[in-house]
Amino acid sequence: MPSRFAKDAPTWPVAAGSLALGFAVAQATGVRPLGGVVLAAGCGWCALRWRERVGGGRAAGLVGLYLAAFAGSHVLGHAIGAWPSVALVSAVVAAGTYAVADAGPARRVANA
Repeated sequence: MPSRFAKDAPTWPVAAGSLALGFAVAQATGVRPLGGVVLAAGCGWCALRWRERVGGGRAAGLVGLYLAAFAGSHVLGHAIGAWPSVALVSAVVAAGTYAVADAGPARRVANA
């Protein structure tokens, strides 16, 4: 069972950070699937918190945003460079996550 801190912790740093960290791990090790493990762990943790906070529909939307950002970073990377692309999509995911799941008034308990 997750600790109270894990349930109350903001998710935007994990969502945005796992995108950047996943890329960094893949680039540093040369093993892209290892970066994918970081992405999957970060997104999975966030998805569980999102479902608890804002329900399944919004959680699915945030997972979709995360996956679209991951895919879009590859396309955008050809135009502006890899790290600028990762920074940009991480910022978009952070903002979207904060607005939907982490902002105080936007939170609601899914099963209350």
